[in-house]
Amino acid sequence: MLVWDYISKKLRAGLTLHMTLLDPDKQSPAEAGEMACAAAEAGSDAIMVGGSTALCQETLDETIRSIKDRCDIPVIIFPTAASCLSRFADAIYFMSMLNSKSLDFLIGEHKKGAVVIRELGLEPISMGYVVVEPGMKVAEVGKADLVGRNAYDDARAYALVAEYFGMKLVYLEAGSGAPEHVTPEMVRAVSETVIIPVVVGGGIRTPEAAAALTAAGADVIVTGTLVEETGDIRPTLTRLISAIREVSDSEQDDS
Repeated sequence: MLVWDYISKKLRAGLTLHMTLLDPDKQSPAEAGEMACAAAEAGSDAIMVGGSTALCQETLDETIRSIKDRCDIPVIIFPTAASCLSRFADAIYFMSMLNSKSLDFLIGEHKKGAVVIRELGLEPISMGYVVVEPGMKVAEVGKADLVGRNAYDDARAYALVAEYFGMKLVYLEAGSGAPEHVTPEMVRAVSETVIIPVVVGGGIRTPEAAAALTAAGADVIVTGTLVEETGDIRPTLTRLISAIREVSDSEQDDS
Protein backbone atom coordinates (compact mmCIF):
# COMPACT_ATOMS: atom_id res chain seq x y z
CA MET A 1 0.00 0.00 0.00
CA LEU A 2 1.23 3.48 -0.84
CA VAL A 3 1.98 5.62 2.20
CA TRP A 4 -0.48 8.28 1.09
CA ASP A 5 -3.21 5.63 0.80
CA TYR A 6 -2.36 4.51 4.33
CA ILE A 7 -2.55 8.08 5.65
CA SER A 8 -5.69 9.08 3.77
CA LYS A 9 -7.51 5.89 4.76
CA LYS A 10 -6.99 6.74 8.43
CA LEU A 11 -8.04 10.34 7.85
CA ARG A 12 -11.19 9.29 6.02
CA ALA A 13 -12.05 7.14 9.03
CA GLY A 14 -12.05 10.33 11.10
CA LEU A 15 -8.82 9.63 12.95
CA THR A 16 -6.30 12.27 13.93
CA LEU A 17 -2.84 10.86 13.26
CA HIS A 18 0.33 11.16 15.30
CA MET A 19 3.78 11.11 13.72
CA THR A 20 7.11 10.97 15.51
CA LEU A 21 9.95 13.07 14.09
CA LEU A 22 13.51 11.80 14.56
CA ASP A 23 16.58 13.84 13.66
CA PRO A 24 19.47 11.53 12.63
CA ASP A 25 21.95 14.05 14.07
CA LYS A 26 20.46 13.79 17.58
CA GLN A 27 21.12 10.09 18.26
CA SER A 28 22.85 7.04 16.80
CA PRO A 29 21.04 4.91 14.19
CA ALA A 30 20.62 2.13 16.76
CA GLU A 31 19.08 4.55 19.25
CA ALA A 32 16.78 5.90 16.54
CA GLY A 33 15.59 2.36 15.87
CA GLU A 34 14.82 1.86 19.56
CA MET A 35 12.96 5.17 19.72
CA ALA A 36 10.93 4.37 16.62
CA CYS A 37 9.99 0.98 18.06
CA ALA A 38 8.81 2.63 21.27
CA ALA A 39 6.86 5.25 19.31
CA ALA A 40 5.13 2.58 17.22
CA GLU A 41 4.21 0.63 20.35
CA ALA A 42 2.80 3.84 21.85
CA GLY A 43 0.51 4.23 18.83
CA SER A 44 2.38 6.59 16.51
CA ASP A 45 1.20 6.20 12.91
CA ALA A 46 4.46 6.99 11.10
CA ILE A 47 8.08 7.98 11.65
CA MET A 48 9.37 11.15 10.02
CA VAL A 49 13.13 11.40 9.58
CA GLY A 50 14.82 14.77 9.10
CA GLY A 51 16.30 17.84 10.73
CA SER A 52 16.79 21.56 10.30
CA THR A 53 20.23 21.20 8.73
CA ALA A 54 21.80 19.09 5.99
CA LEU A 55 22.32 15.45 6.91
CA CYS A 56 25.18 13.05 6.25
CA GLN A 57 24.02 10.54 3.64
CA GLU A 58 25.50 7.56 5.46
CA THR A 59 23.90 8.58 8.76
CA LEU A 60 20.53 9.12 7.09
CA ASP A 61 20.64 5.71 5.38
CA GLU A 62 21.74 3.89 8.52
CA THR A 63 19.11 5.63 10.64
CA ILE A 64 16.29 4.72 8.28
CA ARG A 65 17.50 1.13 7.95
CA SER A 66 17.64 0.81 11.73
CA ILE A 67 14.10 2.17 12.06
CA LYS A 68 12.81 -0.18 9.35
CA ASP A 69 14.41 -3.12 11.14
CA ARG A 70 12.62 -2.29 14.39
CA CYS A 71 9.10 -1.29 13.34
CA ASP A 72 6.68 -1.66 10.45
CA ILE A 73 4.97 1.73 10.36
CA PRO A 74 5.87 3.99 7.39
CA VAL A 75 9.12 5.94 7.39
CA ILE A 76 8.80 9.32 5.67
CA ILE A 77 11.72 11.61 4.89
CA PHE A 78 11.21 15.17 6.15
CA PRO A 79 13.85 16.83 3.94
CA THR A 80 15.91 19.97 4.33
CA ALA A 81 17.49 19.82 0.89
CA ALA A 82 17.78 17.67 -2.22
CA SER A 83 20.74 15.91 -0.63
CA CYS A 84 18.49 14.49 2.12
CA LEU A 85 17.28 11.46 0.18
CA SER A 86 17.45 7.74 0.92
CA ARG A 87 16.24 4.75 -1.04
CA PHE A 88 15.45 2.96 2.21
CA ALA A 89 12.52 5.22 3.16
CA ASP A 90 8.92 4.52 2.20
CA ALA A 91 8.06 8.07 1.12
CA ILE A 92 9.21 11.67 1.18
CA TYR A 93 7.35 14.87 1.90
CA PHE A 94 7.82 16.85 -1.31
CA MET A 95 7.32 20.11 0.47
CA SER A 96 7.63 23.74 -0.47
CA MET A 97 8.22 26.34 2.24
CA LEU A 98 5.56 28.72 1.01
CA ASN A 99 6.70 31.67 3.12
CA SER A 100 10.41 31.36 2.36
CA LYS A 101 12.17 34.40 0.88
CA SER A 102 14.53 32.03 -0.96
CA LEU A 103 13.65 30.33 -4.22
CA ASP A 104 15.76 27.38 -3.08
CA PHE A 105 13.13 26.38 -0.52
CA LEU A 106 10.19 27.26 -2.73
CA ILE A 107 11.25 25.29 -5.81
CA GLY A 108 15.03 25.16 -6.27
CA GLU A 109 15.86 22.14 -4.11
CA HIS A 110 12.82 20.37 -5.53
CA LYS A 111 14.18 20.72 -9.07
CA LYS A 112 17.49 19.24 -7.93
CA GLY A 113 15.86 16.26 -6.25
CA ALA A 114 12.87 15.41 -8.43
CA VAL A 115 14.61 13.08 -10.89
CA VAL A 116 16.56 11.40 -8.09
CA ILE A 117 13.33 10.76 -6.18
CA ARG A 118 11.89 9.07 -9.27
CA GLU A 119 15.03 6.99 -9.76
CA LEU A 120 15.09 5.90 -6.11
CA GLY A 121 11.44 4.86 -6.27
CA LEU A 122 10.45 7.10 -3.37
CA GLU A 123 6.79 8.01 -3.05
CA PRO A 124 6.44 11.82 -3.05
CA ILE A 125 3.71 13.33 -0.87
CA SER A 126 3.21 16.98 -1.76
CA MET A 127 3.00 19.43 1.10
CA GLY A 128 2.74 23.16 1.64
CA TYR A 129 5.02 24.07 4.55
CA VAL A 130 4.30 27.26 6.49
CA VAL A 131 6.62 28.45 9.28
CA VAL A 132 4.94 30.30 12.13
CA GLU A 133 6.56 32.33 14.92
CA PRO A 134 8.88 31.65 16.64
CA GLY A 135 10.15 29.45 13.78
CA MET A 136 13.42 28.48 15.48
CA LYS A 137 16.28 27.01 13.40
CA VAL A 138 14.11 26.02 10.45
CA ALA A 139 13.07 29.66 9.97
CA GLU A 140 16.70 30.74 9.93
CA VAL A 141 17.85 28.02 7.54
CA GLY A 142 14.81 28.37 5.29
CA LYS A 143 14.90 32.20 5.27
CA ALA A 144 11.26 32.29 6.30
CA ASP A 145 9.12 35.40 6.28
CA LEU A 146 7.50 34.26 9.50
CA VAL A 147 3.75 34.16 9.90
CA GLY A 148 2.84 35.89 13.16
CA ARG A 149 1.25 33.80 15.90
CA ASN A 150 -1.96 35.77 15.59
CA ALA A 151 -1.81 36.36 11.82
CA TYR A 152 -4.66 34.00 11.09
CA ASP A 153 -5.53 35.52 7.72
CA ASP A 154 -1.95 35.04 6.50
CA ALA A 155 -2.00 31.40 7.64
CA ARG A 156 -5.35 30.83 5.92
CA ALA A 157 -4.06 32.39 2.70
CA TYR A 158 -0.92 30.25 2.62
CA ALA A 159 -3.01 27.15 3.33
CA LEU A 160 -5.31 27.97 0.44
CA VAL A 161 -2.27 28.42 -1.80
CA ALA A 162 -1.25 24.87 -0.91
CA GLU A 163 -4.75 23.60 -1.63
CA TYR A 164 -5.05 25.45 -4.94
CA PHE A 165 -1.65 24.19 -6.05
CA GLY A 166 -3.01 20.68 -5.55
CA MET A 167 -0.83 19.80 -2.56
CA LYS A 168 -2.07 16.95 -0.41
CA LEU A 169 -1.21 18.50 2.98
CA VAL A 170 -0.49 21.82 4.63
CA TYR A 171 1.92 21.91 7.57
CA LEU A 172 1.88 24.66 10.23
CA GLU A 173 5.34 24.61 11.82
CA ALA A 174 6.38 26.54 14.93
CA GLY A 175 9.89 25.08 14.75
CA SER A 176 11.68 22.24 16.48
CA GLY A 177 12.11 23.02 20.17
CA ALA A 178 9.77 26.01 20.02
CA PRO A 179 8.76 27.32 23.45
CA GLU A 180 5.21 27.74 22.13
CA HIS A 181 3.30 25.68 19.60
CA VAL A 182 1.00 27.06 16.91
CA THR A 183 -2.16 28.34 18.60
CA PRO A 184 -5.38 26.32 18.47
CA GLU A 185 -7.06 29.47 17.13
CA MET A 186 -4.76 29.48 14.09
CA VAL A 187 -5.30 25.77 13.53
CA ARG A 188 -9.05 26.26 13.70
CA ALA A 189 -8.94 29.18 11.27
CA VAL A 190 -6.94 27.14 8.77
CA SER A 191 -8.87 23.88 9.17
CA GLU A 192 -12.16 25.71 8.61
CA THR A 193 -10.76 27.29 5.45
CA VAL A 194 -9.17 24.41 3.53
CA ILE A 195 -10.33 20.94 2.59
CA ILE A 196 -6.86 19.37 2.64
CA PRO A 197 -5.55 17.86 5.91
CA VAL A 198 -3.73 20.15 8.34
CA VAL A 199 -0.47 18.98 9.95
CA VAL A 200 0.78 20.77 13.08
CA GLY A 201 4.25 20.50 14.63
CA GLY A 202 6.76 22.30 16.80
CA GLY A 203 6.62 22.84 20.55
CA ILE A 204 3.94 20.23 21.30
CA ARG A 205 5.02 18.64 24.58
CA THR A 206 1.94 17.75 26.60
CA PRO A 207 -1.22 15.66 26.15
CA GLU A 208 -3.25 18.79 26.87
CA ALA A 209 -1.59 20.70 24.02
CA ALA A 210 -2.07 17.81 21.60
CA ALA A 211 -5.71 17.47 22.61
CA ALA A 212 -6.37 21.20 22.17
CA LEU A 213 -4.84 21.20 18.68
CA THR A 214 -6.82 18.09 17.74
CA ALA A 215 -10.03 19.71 18.93
CA ALA A 216 -9.17 22.78 16.86
CA GLY A 217 -9.02 20.69 13.69
CA ALA A 218 -5.48 19.35 13.33
CA ASP A 219 -5.47 16.17 11.25
CA VAL A 220 -1.88 15.17 12.04
CA ILE A 221 0.11 16.01 15.19
CA VAL A 222 3.91 15.81 14.96
CA THR A 223 6.22 15.60 17.97
CA GLY A 224 10.01 15.55 17.82
CA THR A 225 11.71 17.46 20.62
CA LEU A 226 9.48 15.67 23.12
CA VAL A 227 11.03 12.29 22.33
CA GLU A 228 14.54 13.77 22.31
CA GLU A 229 14.05 15.21 25.79
CA THR A 230 12.39 12.16 27.33
CA GLY A 231 14.26 9.14 28.65
CA ASP A 232 11.54 6.50 28.35
CA ILE A 233 9.42 7.79 25.51
CA ARG A 234 6.86 4.98 25.43
CA PRO A 235 4.70 6.10 28.40
CA THR A 236 5.10 9.77 27.44
CA LEU A 237 3.91 9.21 23.89
CA THR A 238 1.22 6.79 25.02
CA ARG A 239 -0.35 9.52 27.17
CA LEU A 240 -0.08 12.12 24.41
CA ILE A 241 -1.47 9.85 21.69
CA SER A 242 -4.27 8.67 23.99
CA ALA A 243 -5.27 12.32 24.45
CA ILE A 244 -5.39 12.78 20.67
CA ARG A 245 -7.46 9.63 20.18
CA GLU A 246 -9.89 10.57 22.95
CA VAL A 247 -10.70 13.88 21.26
CA SER A 248 -10.81 12.27 17.83
CA ASP A 249 -13.13 9.49 19.02
CA SER A 250 -15.46 11.92 20.81
CA GLU A 251 -15.78 14.03 17.67
CA GLN A 252 -16.69 10.92 15.67
CA ASP A 253 -19.35 10.03 18.26
CA ASP A 254 -20.78 13.56 18.08
CA SER A 255 -21.03 13.36 14.30
